[in-house]
Amino acid sequence: MRGRVFVIGLGLIGGSLALCIKKEHIESQIVGFDINHEQARLAKMLGVIDEIADSIQEGAIGADLIIIAAPVNETKEIIHLLSELPLNPEVIVTDTGSTKGKIVESSLSLAKRGFTFIGGHPMAGSHKSGVSAAKEILFENAFYLLTPEDLVENSKVETLKEWLIGTHAKFLTITPKTHDYLTGIVSHFPHIIAASIVRQTERLSESESLIPRLAAGGFRDITRIASSSPEMWKDILLHNREILIELLNHWLSEMNEVKTFLEQENSAAIYNYFSQAKQFRDGLPQKEKGAIPSFYDLYVDIPDYPGIISEITGYLAKEHISITNIRLLETREDINGVLVISFQTEEDRQRAERCIGSYSTYETSVGT
Repeated sequence: MRGRVFVIGLGLIGGSLALCIKKEHIESQIVGFDINHEQARLAKMLGVIDEIADSIQEGAIGADLIIIAAPVNETKEIIHLLSELPLNPEVIVTDTGSTKGKIVESSLSLAKRGFTFIGGHPMAGSHKSGVSAAKEILFENAFYLLTPEDLVENSKVETLKEWLIGTHAKFLTITPKTHDYLTGIVSHFPHIIAASIVRQTERLSESESLIPRLAAGGFRDITRIASSSPEMWKDILLHNREILIELLNHWLSEMNEVKTFLEQENSAAIYNYFSQAKQFRDGLPQKEKGAIPSFYDLYVDIPDYPGIISEITGYLAKEHISITNIRLLETREDINGVLVISFQTEEDRQRAERCIGSYSTYETSVGT
């Protein structure tokens, strides 16, 4: 396809979408805008975009596709601004937000002008943020949810998919209401629980100094998503508040049930509780991307001597295997430690495991 694509918001998601479109539609022109001028300049320097727009108005007029990759509250404001501009009558406007109900509702201002808006949510992420972390493979095999209103022509939805074909994502078309309910369950709610666990641990650590040290290993892993942007999650929760209130009421009921099991010392009920959770969790797809970004971690048991970390990373460098993060668990009391290395993809993790195994006798394992 040939045309002008305008990307508003040049972070990880916006930048990655620009790269996907640029690779698949080589005759298209990618124009970008970001309120952070340095991000826009970096995007141009890295070849993520072809041109920098000085304003949303400048970039939007004449565009065939407009992608809003901004926080949900800003997205509503941008939609309102776009609805007042003399846009291309055939333009398709889409977004990448984690909630859809209120955003799609605000898009009625575009519909009244005859412009097409199709809500979008690419369910992928990364350890890193910013346009420098943008990758063409970010959305590969990830679910990409589209939430067109009933009045949107199916041909427009197919055109949007064609623009985004370079993502190699799995497109699903659902209603805005269904989107918010599903993502509330598998993404928004888990983030609340992770944050609540961390908050409770923080309060308890005031009277027990060993807690932060003991929480450095597996605790950090199971609460990883609590490190997400507070500003972003504030907006997401407020936009999806009704569904999350309902889910929290269910959660309180669930916890009261567990509390009753403990009060009654009901061993059979406790066993069944964990058994059912294990069965459902073990049956979840392992190789598909879901609502929460996957973390491809490799755990390496290493002896404690100078230079060991550079030795391991040296093996990976020889095989040209890139890593996204590296850290040392501090919970071990013997002479061995555990090095946790994070990768961008499952393929990279598997290559790293084979690489380290071929160069050394260090034991490796993956998180499940």
